Amino acid sequence: MTLTLTSDAFKDGEAIPQAYSCEGAGTSVPLSWSGAPDGTQAFALICDDPDAPGGTFSHWAIWNIPPDLSGLPEGLATEATVDGMHQGINDFGKLGYGPPCPPHGHGTHRYIFRLYALNTDALGLPANAKVPQVENAAREYAMAEARLTGTYKR
Repeated sequence: MTLTLTSDAFKDGEAIPQAYSCEGAGTSVPLSWSGAPDGTQAFALICDDPDAPGGTFSHWAIWNIPPDLSGLPEGLATEATVDGMHQGINDFGKLGYGPPCPPHGHGTHRYIFRLYALNTDALGLPANAKVPQVENAAREYAMAEARLTGTYKR
């Protein structure tokens, strides 16, 4: 099986609904996955915007996701730890999910969600880890990766 990542809110390559942006409630999108490789001990999820004017802008990092979970619900709390899962600091300087919020008139931006199936359940990161730190650690232990891309324009 191949690791796949989907959302009930949007399909790969399509627009993220306004409700999940800074122009709406700004809550995290619902995500589902399947096809984790044998030996998966945890998952880590990263979301960033490679089209930001100043370079890639990090929107979300969550790790220590239990291997028996097959998704994350809509509107996950923006706290350091939620049900044993840890969330990092995004480029807004806040914990948890940072909603799409591209500059007005800057065109359509892509928001890439990357799910990593890990062969460890401990990334050894501090509670205040920033998204790039989480991604670097996750890549080191990744057995598989799945991507889901959404777009948003203001």
